[in-house]
Amino acid sequence: MAEANPPRGKMRFRRNAASFPGSLHLVLVLRPTSFLQRTFTDIGFRFSQEDFMLKLPVVMLSSVSELLTYIDDKQLTPELGGTLQYCHSDWIIFRNAIENFALTVKEMAQMLQSFGTELAETELPDDIPSLEEILAIRAEKYHLLKNDITTVTKEGRVLLTNLEVPGPEEAISSSLECHQQISGDWQTINKLLAQVHDMETAFDGFWEKHQLKMEQYLQLWRFEQDFQELVTEVELLLSQQAELADVTGNIAQVKQKMKKIENIEEKSQELLAKARLVILHGHKLASNHHYALDLICQRCNELRYLSDILVNEIKTKRIQLNRTFKMHKLLQQARQCCDEGECLLANQDIHKFQSKEDVQKALQDIENFLEMALPFINYDAEALQYEFDVLLSPELKVQMQNVQLKLENIRSIFENQQAGFKNLTDKHGRPIQFAPSSENLIRPRMTFFSPKHVGIGYSFFQACKLFSKVIHDCQEKRNSDPSSSLNNDNNLDILKNHVLNELIQTERAYVRELFTVLLGYRAEMDNPEMFDLMPPLLRNKKDVLFGNMAEIYEFHNNIFMSSLENCSDAPERVGPCFLERKDDFQIYAKYCQNKPRSEMVWRKYSECAFFQECQRKLKHRLGLDSYLLKPVQRITKYHLLLKELLKYSKDCEGSTELKEALDTILDLLKSVNDSMHQVAINGYIGNLNELGKMVMQGGFSVWIGHRKGATKMKDLARFKPMQRHLFLYEKAVVFCKRRVETGEGADRYPSYSFKHCLKMEEVGITEYVKGDNRKFEIWYGEKEEVYIIQAPNIDVKMTWLKEIRNILLKQQELMTGEFQCQQDQLTEQEQPSPQQNAENTFFATFCFLYIT
Repeated sequence: MAEANPPRGKMRFRRNAASFPGSLHLVLVLRPTSFLQRTFTDIGFRFSQEDFMLKLPVVMLSSVSELLTYIDDKQLTPELGGTLQYCHSDWIIFRNAIENFALTVKEMAQMLQSFGTELAETELPDDIPSLEEILAIRAEKYHLLKNDITTVTKEGRVLLTNLEVPGPEEAISSSLECHQQISGDWQTINKLLAQVHDMETAFDGFWEKHQLKMEQYLQLWRFEQDFQELVTEVELLLSQQAELADVTGNIAQVKQKMKKIENIEEKSQELLAKARLVILHGHKLASNHHYALDLICQRCNELRYLSDILVNEIKTKRIQLNRTFKMHKLLQQARQCCDEGECLLANQDIHKFQSKEDVQKALQDIENFLEMALPFINYDAEALQYEFDVLLSPELKVQMQNVQLKLENIRSIFENQQAGFKNLTDKHGRPIQFAPSSENLIRPRMTFFSPKHVGIGYSFFQACKLFSKVIHDCQEKRNSDPSSSLNNDNNLDILKNHVLNELIQTERAYVRELFTVLLGYRAEMDNPEMFDLMPPLLRNKKDVLFGNMAEIYEFHNNIFMSSLENCSDAPERVGPCFLERKDDFQIYAKYCQNKPRSEMVWRKYSECAFFQECQRKLKHRLGLDSYLLKPVQRITKYHLLLKELLKYSKDCEGSTELKEALDTILDLLKSVNDSMHQVAINGYIGNLNELGKMVMQGGFSVWIGHRKGATKMKDLARFKPMQRHLFLYEKAVVFCKRRVETGEGADRYPSYSFKHCLKMEEVGITEYVKGDNRKFEIWYGEKEEVYIIQAPNIDVKMTWLKEIRNILLKQQELMTGEFQCQQDQLTEQEQPSPQQNAENTFFATFCFLYIT
């Protein structure tokens, strides 16, 4: 290095030594060529040589040729006698370009991260146009970022092209240091380009998943909108058909209602076609692995269920109206028949008969009239009553009674007149002259009808006979004038006795079936002669297969059936009969809890020869599994029969006890159902029975949030809610995930994986959540964890909130009672100080505020 000013050169050496990445071992100083500069250099180094020697050795060179003895000419520039082609300005340009490129890559990574955070944290709107707008804006941002990535990639490739590593021959000719420098810059840019490529790949994958989820979210919104529109239209049609609930009235009103139901049916056909398209769309979304698969399937099932209800309701209403119209037509024809009968009586004036032939002709007309009605005398009146009983209004029953009275009077008159005519033809052989006094023998004493001369037909007499039979029983029980209220009471008594008889008869059949199964299957498993037909492992499965069926049989055969039979003449004792033995019915809960294990055994061994041989001996058309289901069917049958019996026992003796019995059976069914779900919970550490009685259970959509502390990004980025099955106990709320299992019986007996358990003593609720009236919040502790719960509908939400409030209120009352007991104990021991009273009051107030 040539330097004219040694002190300044010394400072430069020190600065280079501080900034140079390696260690300095030798300093080469090239003297200037001019005399003055060389003289000053010698003098300067002479005074400062000791400073240099303290740090590192310094060699004074007189010429460039001496420099070549220390440094290879390939590492020196031409001005120093070397061959290294180096331009410092070019190096600065390349270095700035590399650093700018590295900074650009860093900024690009930050932009991509910022865009991802924006996608995760932005709350999606609740309407389709806004959602489509957001999707378009995000797509535009994606394309802009994609273009920026492309631009950065092109810039890096340009730099890489300018810094291409030279070939072997060029590397030999060029300096090694320059080659290493270029190679290092090339590797740096190549690494940055690799990072850009990785970022682009990850960004494309993220955007592809996000776009797919957003498209599915938009599809779900459109599907939900179509679903809600169809539900609204279906409910509108259901309300319109419900307005036609009264199928009674005159024939003109019935015709008008029939036209309305036809219009409703036409609209329903168009609506059902739309529903089928929406269901097909839902199935298509489900087949494309939509993230909301469970919700879409649920909506399809709901739509299918509503469609079936609409079709059945319209069909039922149409049938009722047709039957009502048919009944009105028959009633009209019956009136015409009565008028025709009166007309026939009026034409048979006894004073106009001049000969025996006239009497015989009149007698023949009467015989023809009665002969046409004779085939309907043996018609089944109960069948007609069963067909039209629902349609018979009090007004219509009165009309039918009037027609029946007319028919009875006409028949009685015809029969009397027929007998009189026969007596006259037997006594007289000449032309007959009748005296006026003989008129009272064969003519009615009062005028019944106003004849209209309508032709008599076969259906007229059928209608007359059928309507006569319908009200025949009611008139036999009449003492004086007919009463519609008495008629209703008699009909209710008949129906009530019919339901009671069905209850007793089915109970006997049920006991016989249980005895047959226990004797023909369970006892045969202990028969040594049948061991060859039975797998060895099946012999130890008897208690699992049949559960406590023997206990159920003993209860019904020895206790309950005889109690029911004692109620055959006293329906009012049915309610107490159930209430007195409500605790005994808990044996059904044990049977139902064992049912999944029983079915597993049956599915495993159902094809073995033992069961086939037992079925052959018993001559059963159905297999054992059908009879193992009998107890479950029976307990549900009690509910239906008690409901029917209560329907016909309103305001009667024993109706209150009957209502309590029905509620008891419903509670039993709920308890059995809840216990079936509880035994399917897996993964809970502890005893679920310690949580108290299960109050409710059901499926919900759940979001988990945190009101305090750092918020997890995965919670914010969650589009799809978690599907959880909640179990509400008296002391806790248990969150479970319903496991999707395959195979037979998987849907009948679900399985649940335990997730969370919130103690009710630390739980609070928020009843209304912005955005959806089906949502409510359950927060834990001091709102550190917030669970947003979305119910299937508003009714389910209100029911759950009611039960949770009741539990919290009971806890509040319990805590208040314990606090009061403690206060009383302290009062008995010693009089508390004012400060203690204030502290206790604060504690009670705090407990009340926390619970409410």
